[in-house]
Amino acid sequence: MKKQKPQTRKPALKGTKKSKTASRAGVRKASTISAKGAGTSPQRVRAILQKLDDAYPDAICALEHKNPFQLLISTILSAQCTDERVNQVTKTLYVKYPTPKDFAYANPLELEQDIRPTGFFRNKTKSIMGASKKIVEEFGGEAPSTMEQLLMLPGVARKTANVVLGTAFGIASGIVVDTHVMRLSERLDLSHNTDPKKIEQDLMQVIPRDKWILFSHQLIWHGRKVCQARKPRCAGCNLERLCYAKDKTVGSGLVSE
Repeated sequence: MKKQKPQTRKPALKGTKKSKTASRAGVRKASTISAKGAGTSPQRVRAILQKLDDAYPDAICALEHKNPFQLLISTILSAQCTDERVNQVTKTLYVKYPTPKDFAYANPLELEQDIRPTGFFRNKTKSIMGASKKIVEEFGGEAPSTMEQLLMLPGVARKTANVVLGTAFGIASGIVVDTHVMRLSERLDLSHNTDPKKIEQDLMQVIPRDKWILFSHQLIWHGRKVCQARKPRCAGCNLERLCYAKDKTVGSGLVSE
């Protein structure tokens, strides 16, 4: 009769807790990468910037203005409104209200009707009058020229402040994130965040600072002319080969350029 080999108990697996922790860390890391966008290699970003430079070398802010204060008011009015409509309204608006003081102490009901075509006119009236009053009382009647000061004004967030600083003062304080920039950042795989502040941070990490102002205008122009929300004109897009968008209408989205 053969002797049976003594059974040996398998050692308990060690490091299970550590493995789970590492796994969770990996998920968090992957989520971070996914949120930022996988297509943010320096080579690919340079290719995108070059294509934008080729198409829109002289892209500028479309809001018509004569001074920083007017640009501030126009940017507030542009929320949920096209720049074209804002420009139509401000042609007469800035004649009727030529200074911050005129806006600060305007008849609110009358101002509401003056800006009604831009939408959300009651909230915009409060923001415009509040910002104008603060400018008159605390900034000597001149639009502030720093991010910190602009953010102190009622109705002004980073998007508006970036528009004013970049366009009126030539200060690259950040990247303007409007609806077009949000959409294109997703389609170009530069950011998969949905919060404008986080999108801006993602873009600021991969776009050279000396390109921030022009890049903002270029994406906005491209979003209006080509990469539209519902029917993107992919056939005529010079970024098509660099695009990862799921709703592309042509091409395969090659990224080797």
